[in-house]
Amino acid sequence: MTVFGAFLRLRDLGKPHSVMFDETYYAKEALSLLKFGVERKSVEKPDIPLLNGGEVFAHCPAVADCASYVVHPPLGKWMIALGELIFGVNPYGWRIVTAVLGVLSILILARTARRMTRNTLLGSLAGLLLAIDGLHLVLSRSALLDNFLTFWLIAAFACLVVDRDRTRERLVAWYESSGLDEHGPKLGWRPWRLAAGLCLGAAMATKWTGLFFVVAFTIMVFVWDLGARRAVGLRRPLAGAYRLDLPLTAAWTFVLPGVMYVLSFAGWFATEGGYGRNWSQATAHGPVFFVIDSFRSWFNYQYAALNFHTGLSKAHDYQSWPWSWPLLQRPVLFFNEQAPGCDVSSCNQAVLAVGTPVIWYGGLLALIAMIAWYTATRDWRAGSVLLGYAVGWLPWFYFALADNRTMYIFYALPMLPFLILAIVLAAGLLIGPADAPPSRRAVGAAIVGVFTLFALANFWWLHPILTAENIPHAEWYRRMLFGSWV
Repeated sequence: MTVFGAFLRLRDLGKPHSVMFDETYYAKEALSLLKFGVERKSVEKPDIPLLNGGEVFAHCPAVADCASYVVHPPLGKWMIALGELIFGVNPYGWRIVTAVLGVLSILILARTARRMTRNTLLGSLAGLLLAIDGLHLVLSRSALLDNFLTFWLIAAFACLVVDRDRTRERLVAWYESSGLDEHGPKLGWRPWRLAAGLCLGAAMATKWTGLFFVVAFTIMVFVWDLGARRAVGLRRPLAGAYRLDLPLTAAWTFVLPGVMYVLSFAGWFATEGGYGRNWSQATAHGPVFFVIDSFRSWFNYQYAALNFHTGLSKAHDYQSWPWSWPLLQRPVLFFNEQAPGCDVSSCNQAVLAVGTPVIWYGGLLALIAMIAWYTATRDWRAGSVLLGYAVGWLPWFYFALADNRTMYIFYALPMLPFLILAIVLAAGLLIGPADAPPSRRAVGAAIVGVFTLFALANFWWLHPILTAENIPHAEWYRRMLFGSWV
């Protein structure tokens, strides 16, 4: 499944040879980080000189005048810059790293689903569904930040699932050798939870919305620790989890991401050319005052960025509200161009950022099944999938209702891995356990197989408008599921 996903994401990656949608910001900001260590202002119409290898940065009388006011943390742009450094400043160069991480996302999600279900077939199904989702494909082939964010969140969740297994193995070994007491043992320094904290920090250092997952996953793993101590029969599992697990949990999954977020601004701290770098000017001198000064300026910058995010309400042709995202009602047209070279007079090359409808609509049924399953059994797998989906979706309702914020369907990408995990878990319920009656397993397998074939066919049908294939205008229009897609 990973190799298949790699073929889809890496084939003709430099096509279209154009700056698509918000690549006009991130490709230039990544190049600026390479050249100056911070983001600098670009010329008014930078796309053509960028594609032709020309200078795109404005000439200012002073370094501070060149500072660009950017509102996203720098890590994702540094990763785009890595591709530009290795492969050049061209569409392939600024897309290659996000494509590679899109491929790795398929592998990690497949392995995570296999671990959660103990079934290689279901793990492979998870990888396949992510490989053939249109929204994930488009964002894996575009130099935007959302695929970087989603990759780090998938990796963080995967590390936490491994940590959960390792923790319970240690608790069982302790129980078999030591018997019971009130609180149970300390569980060591937990490297997989540390790795999850690093991934969560990378998510936050890519986009601020990673913070929602930092909070949610910290609470989730504490509940997992409590459940593990209760499962081995400890008399005071809550006190044990609070005293022995929570301090290190908070350090790894809450404090560490915050530290990583600050460190991602190393270029801003190390140079004089960052936006608002010298906002605070202390009268006293010395290294201590310089550090205090720098952090005061940095906090002011973060406050300004927060105000931008909460106050962004400018209308856009492709904006959409979060309650419409699961139904794919308003995709975003990343690229559209009339093109010669086909058998009719009017041809199109288009890149439409939209999910594969069979996956997204089938996923809604799977989420309903997860709600019922969790209500009936409190199964941790259903609970964690529902939590991940909700954290990726529900906070946007606040920004929509309270701030009327401009937002787009690709903000929903972090929801997708949990939607696919819900489908895979529901597929496992349909097929049934190994000792289920053969007729039950046959019917369940047939239903899952038909769904998978429909998803493949749906993706194949949409593929030309996801990857800028040159097709007749009439064929492009036939692929518009709703009028709102046009």
